[in-house]
Formats: sequence, structure tokens, C-alpha cells
Amino acid sequence: MSRILPIRHQRGLPLDRLILTDAPGDEALEMDVCIVGAGPAGLACAIELARLAQSDQARGEGGELNIAVLEKAGSLGEHNLSGAVVNPRALRELFPDLTDSDFPFRQKVAGEAVYFLTASRAQRIPTPPSMQNHGNHTGSICELVRWLGERAEGLGVNVFTGFPVDALLVAGQTVRGVRTTPSGLGRNGEPGSDYTPPTDVTARVTVVADGTRSALSQAYREWQGISSPNPQLFALGVKEVWQVKRPLDRVVHTLGWPLPSDAFGGSFMYPHGPDQVVVGLVVGLDYPDASLDVHELLQRMKLHPLFRSQLEGGTLLEWGAKTIPEGGYYALPERRHGDGILLAGDAVGFVDVPSLKGIHYAMQSGIYAARAAHAALRGGDTTRASLAAYDRMVDDSYIVADMRRTRNMRLAFKDGLWIGGAKAGLMTVTGGRFPGGRIAMHQDAEAPRAAGDGAPFTPDGVLTFGKLDAVFKSGNATRDTIPSHLLVGPDITPEVASFYTHVCPAGVYELEGGELRVNASNCIDCKATDVLGPRWTPREGGSGPRYRLM
Repeated sequence: MSRILPIRHQRGLPLDRLILTDAPGDEALEMDVCIVGAGPAGLACAIELARLAQSDQARGEGGELNIAVLEKAGSLGEHNLSGAVVNPRALRELFPDLTDSDFPFRQKVAGEAVYFLTASRAQRIPTPPSMQNHGNHTGSICELVRWLGERAEGLGVNVFTGFPVDALLVAGQTVRGVRTTPSGLGRNGEPGSDYTPPTDVTARVTVVADGTRSALSQAYREWQGISSPNPQLFALGVKEVWQVKRPLDRVVHTLGWPLPSDAFGGSFMYPHGPDQVVVGLVVGLDYPDASLDVHELLQRMKLHPLFRSQLEGGTLLEWGAKTIPEGGYYALPERRHGDGILLAGDAVGFVDVPSLKGIHYAMQSGIYAARAAHAALRGGDTTRASLAAYDRMVDDSYIVADMRRTRNMRLAFKDGLWIGGAKAGLMTVTGGRFPGGRIAMHQDAEAPRAAGDGAPFTPDGVLTFGKLDAVFKSGNATRDTIPSHLLVGPDITPEVASFYTHVCPAGVYELEGGELRVNASNCIDCKATDVLGPRWTPREGGSGPRYRLM
């Protein structure tokens, strides 16, 4: 059987496109702080920063701060997708005058169950301590982001939707702002009748909080030579929201089938109010079988009695997918700040895999970024030395404490489910001290794959769906004539092309006549092939999914 090494077929990061030494244009928008990404991290940063500035003004100690948040989606929340069971800790800190009932949650977690699945059975197992959700809430990240956006705008923050960021603008080693992506380009990259040129936004501090597999964060780290003990690892999550006839009374997680024992991952099913359920599957992208297809595995999984009994007779409302940073503590960058720049949220990798949590860490990092930026601006010094206060806050916080406690748990599963499960149990008992050091990992694209086509699957269109139907349910708003934003690497053999068709949950890649065909307009920005294949680059604002319920 032939083998594929994905990294051999992947282009390098296009630094010349992502890091620009160009002087800002004459019509540049001048801001004090520019935040890239209107997700939980970016909006938490904007809200905290605006409040700190208002407190200064109330004491007569400072002037107004001009804060811009740039978001690539056409409207707030349309590109935000998560599980999501939310720990409200960061929300409580950001809004101390509110209670949990004031936050835009669907419901409080009333119970939970963890199952080990075979193809036809579900064996309930004890809930690991890291997966216990007492005091947490289920919710929609779309709804949370829209709610946060309203509060940010109420504080005078400038929130610009439909403005993806193409590049960081730099002078020497200092980040001076960003350049947005042009719109209205034809398929050949030439300006069309509705062309809109890019906009330069200058800022004394730029906060990069644009989510998982951030191109800007990757580029800045490579440009600056910022390393980490281990490379970042990623998982792909595919998720659906269903209207159901029977309410779900608990949060459900599963291990085992439909995943092979040499792939890391699991499923979830959450109550989303009295008549909706969220179901999804998350799979680590270091799996060895090139024919593994996460979208198809989710469809097969829904036929299992555990899920079928809940979903049957219901209606699929929405579908989505995204990558999730899974490298944990040892994949955190050695620094997350620089001259004029801070990195926050999923762009850094603040996710604790054993507890399946990242939203409150992202928000907390945004709060800390705001405090560091505010202090630096007040002191008139936004150099790396001044902004280093951000890293100190993060390193001294529960974010890093939690991630250090579970530092090797995801890494333990490099040897498969059974050995990994045993090691993870020992790590839990010892508070993370076992095995005594770092488990070294390679990046996902360096994991070899066994080529293959996999078993065929035919969706029924009622309970199970093909990729094109799923993309329709994402609300994908990309125009067909948009130029491709996906950079395909060299030597794409039929086996590699077939691998890409399985990796992508949205049907972007097809194998036709032995060659790779790219349907760029299908892309929902999950970034899966940015991890393992063609590079994702920023594209026209408003492109991609339009999530409403996720």
C-alpha cells in the first residue's frame, strides 16, 4: 500500500503576502488599537479596553481610545462555531454586575453521560473529572458573539464586519497595523465592476484574535522566529444543529466507534433548548488512514441507536465545521507579544482538550490583552518590553495552570486509544506529573498516511447528508466567481488528491480524471487543509458560512 506524507505536498506560508513593509496608504484609518477578529477573544478585549478607557476619562486621567474590531464575516457570529458547553468564568469577570441568567446561554447543564461506543451498542462509563460540567451552560457561540458585539458597540467600539485582514503592516520589527483584503476581484484576480481596494488600518497596538489556524499568527511567529516546545496540533470538528421532537436532558460525550483505535477523537450531543440538539464529531488530524472522512463518519454515527433515537423524526437546521487547536500547554508559543502586537484566543491555542473547553480561556486572554494594551498606551510605550506584561498575566492565570495540569493528555494518544487511555488515567491521578516530562510530537502534516479510498457511503437525505447538502445548510454565501484563496502545493498525485477530498468536509476538492479540482467557493473556512494540504489565505469579506445557531 502506498503512503502519503502530507508535508511534501504543502506550500510554505506566503510570508511575502502576510507581512508587508509597505507604508500605510494616504487614506489609512488611524486607530489606537486594532483587533483582528470579532470572536469571543477579540470582543472581550474590545469591551475591557473600552471600559478601562472610560474609567480613565471619568477620573480625568486620559482621553478617548479609538478601538477598531475587524471581522471577515458579513455579520457578527456568522463565522463562529463551537460545541459549546461554556464555562461562564470569564463572562462573570467581564460583566461583574450580571448573573449567569443574564448571559445568552441556552440552558444550564443538568446532567451528563459518557459512553464507549461499538457499532451497535453504547456502554456508559464513569465521567472523567476533566469532562464534568457542573455549573456550566450550553449555548450558541453565534449568539454569544452577537451579544458581545452589541455591548462593544454600546461602549463606542468600532466594529467593522466584512473586513478580512490580508496582512500585517510592519516597520522594522514593529507591527504598525493591518491591510484588509480587497473585494470584487474576478476569477482571474483582476478587479471587476464592483471592485473595492484594500484599506490600511494603523494602530499603536494590534491584537490578533482571528481564531484557529490564524494565518496572521502563523506568519508573525515565523517572521519573528517564535517557537514552542511542540508544534501545534489540530482536530477537525463537524457539527450539526437539529430540531427534535424529544428534549435531551443531559450533555453526552462518546469515545470509540465510529473512529478506528488509531485515531484520536470523540463525539458530543448537547441540549440546545427544549426542541434543539447539537451533535458533532471531533477527530485529531494526525490520523494514519488517508481515506478517513470526518464528515462521513458523523453521518454514519447518527445511525447508531444512541443518536438515532434522539434525532429520528427531527430536521437538520444547520451544519458547520472548523479546526480546533489541540497541542495544549507544550504547543503554546514561547511569547505571545511583540513590538506593537499581541496574540490572543485560538490564534495562540488556548484550548484544554481533556475538558473540551476553550471559550472562557479565549475571552480571558482577550481581557488580559486589553489590560496590557491599556497600560502600554497610558505609558506611551507599546514596545515588546512593555507589552510583555500580557504574557506575565496569562502565565500566572488559570489558563496556563489548567493547561499545564493536562499538558500531556492529548499527546498520550499518539500510541492509540487503549495505551493513550491508560496513560491519561495515570496523568489524571497524578495531577499531570506522569510521565515526568514532555511527550514530543511532530506536526500533523508530518504524520504519514496509508493511501486508500475508504468504504463508500450513500446518504439518505433524511438523517444523513452529503457534503454539498451540508454546505448549503451552512448558509455558505461565497460568490461563484471569486478567485481561489487556496494555494495548492507541488506534485499532487491522484492519491494525494483523493486524500484532500476526504480531509475537506465541504466538498472543496474533487478528483477528476486523476487530477485535483478545487471548488473554492464551497470553502467554509474550517482550515482543515491548511493543516494538511492547500494553504488557506484571506478572501473577500462576507465569504464563507453564515452560521446563525452554532
